[in-house]
Amino acid sequence: MDLPVRPDTSNAVETAAYAVLMPEPQRAPLVFASPHSGRRYPPQFLAAARLDAHALRRSEDSFVEELFESAPRHGCPLIHALFPRVWCDPNREPWELDPEMFDSELPAWVNAASPRVGAGLGTIARIVATGEPIYRRKLSFAEAEERIATCWRPYHEALAGLIAATRERFGLCLLIDCHSMPTLTAQGPLRPPEIILGDAHGTSASPSAVRRLEEAFLEAGFSVRRNDPYAGGYVTRHYGRPHHGVHAVQIEIARTLYMDEERIVRHGGFDALRDRLERVIATLATADWAMLERG
Repeated sequence: MDLPVRPDTSNAVETAAYAVLMPEPQRAPLVFASPHSGRRYPPQFLAAARLDAHALRRSEDSFVEELFESAPRHGCPLIHALFPRVWCDPNREPWELDPEMFDSELPAWVNAASPRVGAGLGTIARIVATGEPIYRRKLSFAEAEERIATCWRPYHEALAGLIAATRERFGLCLLIDCHSMPTLTAQGPLRPPEIILGDAHGTSASPSAVRRLEEAFLEAGFSVRRNDPYAGGYVTRHYGRPHHGVHAVQIEIARTLYMDEERIVRHGGFDALRDRLERVIATLATADWAMLERG
């Protein structure tokens, strides 16, 4: 499909925590989000970390918001976090905290027993994606409260607002939560997938929504798998309510398609991947979503 060259018709709204690119007007019931591509590292965080900035960046979904930057040109809003996930992770519950990281006892209502906390990857991460501990010292609970108040909460308030406005305008909303994944090991003769679609094992979106997404990626030449090993995180499971007209699907894109994972830089395939994803976005933006199943 040939895409016409069109000017950017979006309005950009930026806060300390997130940026939103809004189309004028919104023409499709889709919202794109990138919660893990933020790379504004607070100086006090870099000073307190035992790792250097490059090591901290290994937890990023680097450049994902750039891969989907064409969404507003096709009538769909795009929101992306500006803060890094190792500072505060918006794809977790607001209070998934590891008691071992803090210098005093945490309130009883904190979720200290989740699998994410056990893995060191709670709302405030203990380790980076490659397993190295982040901090030289214990944190205070007040530090966690501040990060959640200034990062997690504003991001989710904005995301929830986009979903609600889309559902009010179109009668439904499909949230596409965009992520990237490290290289996966091939399983037998099959090559690792380039795209993984996560719908919380069929609970966060209707089958027809996921099928249409899968078809769009297959039409663009991607290899696609569902829910294995990424079925969707907090965002997908929290917002996906198919019976109420809100569908949420997590997309994982293989980093080998667009970046050097060791150096954390875009490689020569970046522009080609961005163009392929724009074709997927264009296909989705012009699809007939009115007949989405609600259950």
